[in-house]
Amino acid sequence: MHAFRSHTCAELNAAHVGETVRLAGWVHRIRDHGGVLFIDLRDHYGITQVLCDPDSPVFNEVENLRSEWCIRIDGNVKARDADLVNPKIPTGEIEVFIRDMEVLGAAEELPLIVFGDQEYPEETRLRYRFLDLRREAMQDNMKLRSDVVASMRQRMWDQDFREHQTPIITASSPEGARDFLVPSRLHPGKFYALPQAPQQFKQLLMVSGFDKYFQIAPCFRDEDPRADRSPTDFYQLDLEMSFVEQQDVFDTIQPVLQGIFEEFGGGRTVDAEWPQISYRDAALWYGTDKPDLRNPIKMQDVSEHFRGSGFAIFAKILEQEGTEIRAIPAPSGGSRKFCDRMNAFAQKEGLPGMGYIFWRDQGEGMEAAGPLAKNIGPERTEAIRQQLDLGVGDAAFFLGGKAKTFETVAGKARDVIGEELNLTEKDRFAFAWIVDFPIYERDEETGRVDFEHNPFSMPQGGMAALEGDPLDVLGYQYDLSCNGYEIVSGAIRNHIPEIMFKAFEIAGYGEDEVKKRFGGMVNAFRFGAPPHGGCAAGIDRIVMLLADEANIREVILFPMNQRAEDLMMDAPSEPTNEQLRELRLRVLPPED
Repeated sequence: MHAFRSHTCAELNAAHVGETVRLAGWVHRIRDHGGVLFIDLRDHYGITQVLCDPDSPVFNEVENLRSEWCIRIDGNVKARDADLVNPKIPTGEIEVFIRDMEVLGAAEELPLIVFGDQEYPEETRLRYRFLDLRREAMQDNMKLRSDVVASMRQRMWDQDFREHQTPIITASSPEGARDFLVPSRLHPGKFYALPQAPQQFKQLLMVSGFDKYFQIAPCFRDEDPRADRSPTDFYQLDLEMSFVEQQDVFDTIQPVLQGIFEEFGGGRTVDAEWPQISYRDAALWYGTDKPDLRNPIKMQDVSEHFRGSGFAIFAKILEQEGTEIRAIPAPSGGSRKFCDRMNAFAQKEGLPGMGYIFWRDQGEGMEAAGPLAKNIGPERTEAIRQQLDLGVGDAAFFLGGKAKTFETVAGKARDVIGEELNLTEKDRFAFAWIVDFPIYERDEETGRVDFEHNPFSMPQGGMAALEGDPLDVLGYQYDLSCNGYEIVSGAIRNHIPEIMFKAFEIAGYGEDEVKKRFGGMVNAFRFGAPPHGGCAAGIDRIVMLLADEANIREVILFPMNQRAEDLMMDAPSEPTNEQLRELRLRVLPPED
C-alpha cells in the first residue's frame, strides 16, 4: 500500500465496504458521541467520516487529535446505517473505522478557524493565507480559477491561436501606470522594468509574421489598490491578430468569453447580444465607460426644460458654456423618503445634493411633487415626465454643471437606485462593447492637448483625421464591460510610423522623443508592419464575477493587502547593505 493513501477523501462509496484503506488529510472537525470519536477527515478532494471507539488499538492517540492536524489513518470501510447516510457528500454512504494512525503534522492553536463561515479581519486572513486557503470557499474559488484558465487556453487553441511567452524583464514603457523598476547589476545606474503588459512584444510578433498570438500573461503595475484591482500584479488573457479590423477582434473574443461564462456561470443567464455603445453615449446614459446593463436605467439630458426656468440654480448653470442638466429616472422610486435618501447619498459623495421630482396620485389625477416641481411649474414638469417616460409612483433625480464634475456621482447614483429599487437583475451577465474612444482631451487649466486614451490606437480616418480638431479624433479602441466591470480592453494598433509621429506631435511629443521611448516598436514598423489589433481580458476580474465575489483578493492565491504589502512573506523588505553595494544603489530616508 502507498505510504500515505490508497484513496482520496472523496473516492470511497458503498462499493468499497469491507475493504481496508489508507487515507491522509486534515482533521476538519471532531465529535465525541458517548466515547465514540467521529472525525471528518478532509483533503483537497473532499471529506470522509472516520471513527474510533475504545476497541481501536489507537483510541488513546486519536483522543489527542485537534483541528487541522495532518494525519494518516488505516481502517475498514463500513456502510452507514440508512438513517445516517449523508447525501450531501460523495462519501456519505460509508465511514471508516480507524485501525492505525500516524500524525504527519501537528498543528498549534489556530489564529483562524478553517471550518465554518466565521469572518476574520483581512489582515489576519492574509497573514495566515495558507490557512485561509484551506477553507472550502477559497478552495472552490481557486479550483474555479484554474478551470477557467484551462478552458480559455483550449478555446484559444480551437481558434488556431498559438501561445507564446514574452519577456518579464524588459524596458520601461509607460502604459498608464507606474512601472516596477529592477536595478541592473551588470549595468550600474540602469534599470529594467517589469512589463505592465506584453503590449509592444505582441505587436512585434505580428511584425514577425505570427498571425495569431495569445498568452496567459502576468502583468505588473504599481497602482493604488481597489476592490476590483490588485496593487501589484494581475493576469490577463492577452491576444493579438494580424490583418484584422475591429469587428474581427470582437468576433474572436466573444465566443471565448461567452463560453466561459456559460460554462462556469452557475446557471446565470449570459446575454448573447453584446451591444456596441460609443464612449460618449456610455458617459451620457450611464455615467461610466463600464456600465452595468443589468440595470435598465438610462440617464438623459434634460437641459432644455430648465433653461430660463424658475429654478435659478440650474438656470444659471446653463448660462455657462459646456454645462448641462442630466436626469436619472427612478421607476417606482416616487416617495419623499427615498428621494431624501438619495439626496443624502449625493451629499456624502461631495456634491451639494440632487434635485428631484416624484409623481403621485392625488385622487383627481397625477401630481408632480418636490422642490423642483414647484419652481419650474407644471408645464415643464410634464415635459420632463414625458421625455423620461415616467408615471405615478416614479421619480427622477437631477444633477447639473460640466459633465466631468458630476458624471461619476451620477453613475454611482444610477447603480444605487437600481439596487435599492430592485431594478438590477442579479442572475444575469450583461455585456457591452464601449467603442469610439476619443484619443485626445484638452487640459482646462493649461489649454494643452494630451492623450485621453491609448496613444497607440489607430485614429479613425487615419492621417486625414489628424488634420482637423484633435478633440474630434476617435480611435479604434474598445473596452468590454460586464455587470459594471471592465473585463477587456484593446485596440486596432497604429502601425504606420508617419501617423504615429503625427499623433504624438499633436500631444506635444516630438519624433525624437517617440523614437527614444518606443524605439523598438517604431523601428520594426519601418520594415513592413501588417495591420493588426487585439485585446486583453482580465482573468482576475472574470473569475471574481464568476465566483460572485465583491473583492478581487478572494480569487487570487496570495494577494497583497490594501497597502501593497505581503504580510505572509514580509514584502516589501529592506535590502541588505551588500545587495545595495552590488547594485551601486543608495536608499534615501523617507521624507517627513
